[in-house]
Amino acid sequence: MKNQENNPSINLSFEFALSIISFTEKLEALKKYNLANQLFRSGTSIGANIREAQSAESKQDFIHKMKVAAKEAEETEYWLLLCKQSDSYPFEETLLDKINQINKLLTSIIYSAKKNSIQKE
Repeated sequence: MKNQENNPSINLSFEFALSIISFTEKLEALKKYNLANQLFRSGTSIGANIREAQSAESKQDFIHKMKVAAKEAEETEYWLLLCKQSDSYPFEETLLDKINQINKLLTSIIYSAKKNSIQKE
């Protein structure tokens, strides 16, 4: 297993997942169970997919797993934006800032991995 201590994508997504857990507990306290469940699932799966990508069987497998993480990040952003726009839901701006950082990082990683994969062919 690669050294994951200094991996920004793993660290950032893990910290984000912890924040999502805390935020979804607030949603559940307000009986906003459906959105809390959706947000919990997508927000915590980003890091799980990034971790899984670290043990990819090939460069293409790595890219695929990171793309899945990126899709989950996009879904998470959607749920957060719904909270932001709804009058009856709480919202934390820092979560939107963090998911935007994660989206940028994943886009960069996927782009670089694709570029390196093409150059090696």
